[in-house]
This record gives sequence, C-alpha cells and structure tokens, in this order.
Amino acid sequence: MCREEASALSSLKPQLEELGVPLVAVVKEDIGTEIRDFRPHFAGDIYIDEQKRFYGPVQRRMGGLGFIRLGVWQNFMRAWRSGYQGNMNGEGFVLGGVFVIGPADQGILLEHREKEFGDKVDTADVLEAVKKIVPVK
Repeated sequence: MCREEASALSSLKPQLEELGVPLVAVVKEDIGTEIRDFRPHFAGDIYIDEQKRFYGPVQRRMGGLGFIRLGVWQNFMRAWRSGYQGNMNGEGFVLGGVFVIGPADQGILLEHREKEFGDKVDTADVLEAVKKIVPVK
C-alpha cells in the first residue's frame, strides 16, 4: 500500500521542484526486485537504510493482529480499488512515515507516522509544510 502513497507524493514533484525541495524515499530493504517494482510509483531518489537508523532507536511495528483491524482492511480495499498492490517480500510489519525536514536548524516541519498499515499522509499537509522551508543561503 505504500505504493499508493508514493504515487500521491510523486504528484507533488513539480511543485516541490519549483520550491527547490527534493523528494526522497528511505526504504529498509531491497529484496528481489522490490525497489525496481517501487520505482514506477515514486518520482524521487530512493535510498536504502540497511542499518534501519532512519526508523528510529525503536522501530514501530504492527504485528499480525493488525490484519484484524477494520482500518487496515479499509486502507487495503481503497488501494486495491485504485489499482495498487503491495508485495509480500521481506519484513512487512515495520510502520513507515512521511517527514518534511527543513535545512540547518529548521528541523522537522511535518511528521506523519503511520498508525496502521495504509495510513497515508495528506498531500495538502505536505505541501503546506514544504512552503514553510526557509532556504539556507
């Protein structure tokens, strides 16, 4: 389902470029053709965090019981109806997030941590946060 969110974020790329802000994905692994299959859905650079340091000192996970949550199934059905499919390769229980990070001491301007599988960030919130970035000269 992260492919659905990647596509939505990629739709912002022209506006991000106009504002001088790169679109970047940090993934936790590349098993088989995972990144190659993800590439058509994401218009920015993709980096692999093999040590999973970007995921924090304590990784946020949703175990197998997460599949009994109504919200997870609603998210799955939304993505499936939109033509998105995930993959079943690798470790899929780590929850992701979306961050807008400003340069220097501006820090995190938007933090969206996935609460359950398929919990997407609002792209309007992303664009609003990006507009708050003050370029460093």
